[in-house]
Amino acid sequence: MANTKHILITGAGPGGLCAAMLLAHRGFKVTVFDKNAEVGGRNRGIHMQGFTFDVGPTFLLMKGVLDEMFQLCGRRSEDYLKFLPLSPMYRLLYDDKAVSVYSDPINMRAELQRVFPEGVNGYDRFLVNERKRFNRLYSCITRDYSSLSSFLSMDLIKALPWLAYPKSVFANLGQYFNEEKMRLAFCFQSKYLGMSPWDCPALFTMLSYLEHDYGIYHVAGGLNRIAQAMAKVVEECGGEIRLNTQVKSVIVENGQAKGVTLADGEQIFGDEVVINADFAYAMSQLIEPGVLKKYNTEGLAKREYSCSTFMLYLGLDKLYDLPHHTIAFARDYRSNIENIFKNKKLSNDFSFYVHNASISDPSLAPEGKSALYVLVPMPNNGSGVDWDAHCQEARERTLDTLAERLGLNDLREHIVCEKIITPKTWETEENIYQGATFSLSHKLSQMLYWRPHNRFEELDNCYLVGGGTHPGSGLPTIYESARISSNLISKKHRVQFQELKHSTWLKKAGV
Repeated sequence: MANTKHILITGAGPGGLCAAMLLAHRGFKVTVFDKNAEVGGRNRGIHMQGFTFDVGPTFLLMKGVLDEMFQLCGRRSEDYLKFLPLSPMYRLLYDDKAVSVYSDPINMRAELQRVFPEGVNGYDRFLVNERKRFNRLYSCITRDYSSLSSFLSMDLIKALPWLAYPKSVFANLGQYFNEEKMRLAFCFQSKYLGMSPWDCPALFTMLSYLEHDYGIYHVAGGLNRIAQAMAKVVEECGGEIRLNTQVKSVIVENGQAKGVTLADGEQIFGDEVVINADFAYAMSQLIEPGVLKKYNTEGLAKREYSCSTFMLYLGLDKLYDLPHHTIAFARDYRSNIENIFKNKKLSNDFSFYVHNASISDPSLAPEGKSALYVLVPMPNNGSGVDWDAHCQEARERTLDTLAERLGLNDLREHIVCEKIITPKTWETEENIYQGATFSLSHKLSQMLYWRPHNRFEELDNCYLVGGGTHPGSGLPTIYESARISSNLISKKHRVQFQELKHSTWLKKAGV
């Protein structure tokens, strides 16, 4: 029966590709549409003069989730991709000290003892307790919340005490560490969700825990290779991917998604539509006005959105000896965070992230050269900043800060090619509502049942994947959104599929 059902997927980002892979393997007819010339969405590559950059994600967390997605398609991820574990995972730079962060407890304990007066106090308790928290919450992350009955599950009831509500990540870390700078080493990961650690719900302490207990990985050739590998599986399973093909709108009749209209006017009808575009962009641009009630223009405006980012992709004719990942904290980190999320204004003193992957993966740049990726968190476009006027100033200030904080004094002299993405660019060219790079914020009232449902609540035959639906943003959770939506579609059409009852990559609590 599956091969008689046509699934249309708008967007070849990580969620759309993962869903396409799973559904095509199960026998569905699958067609994916994407406006770009390369698959991946924000997981695609940028290629300039022999340099390769990832547009967005630059490391893989929870590799076991990706492995499972390939396993569910009868394949092994390592047959398509080469994974490189990183040690150290990254280097953190404060105003007065620096610390290398390891997933190996022996090295991590030694580094904490060296850098912080507080030393290793609390580190082992952090690993044990947060492992228990994650193991309790993981089943809640991977289940469907498309109905109230699915929300009110025994799994969630048992997990409620582990939510640590209403604590924030920063406050939750107070049970392990006293020093603010030491806590920052274990909570800056809130930025992966586009949130402040002082506002991000305590359950997301799991992000730092996962790095420390499972490690992070680089993929040879860049993380864009994951998207290319998934696309290969889609095509091996008989799915079709149409690039350079923009979806103009979703065809809706009597409250049901019936198909898509392409930018050239062609209409394609199917049995189910899976939306992998940025959620708020899709609701405001792909659905005809007047169709939606909850997520109409006014409803979207009332939602809270993540921060944005200012991006520099620099091809350099010099090999810089920087760590694979460097995160530098603003000297007054809390003020910088408040300016981004609350005051919605720019800071002269700002945090930044530098990805120097070519130090570990020479394939990303010509011999003797560096492909440098620089990310500066910024307010989303609710700030009203005129990025056409401010772009060049932001570039110069970023380069000056790289010289001051990292000693890259000659950077301008060695730039061969570059690309800039501003919060405005994210909105106008990448179709991201308000330029909010990490989609809807992850405050508790926009999580689980209160996040847009995988089986979209306002339209029949319509499913969501990506960072704007449950479980949220970040590659592993986006893959989980694809698994949830694919399972819902399969169950609807009574198509049998493999389910993994117990993830083999999970570590036991207390071990």
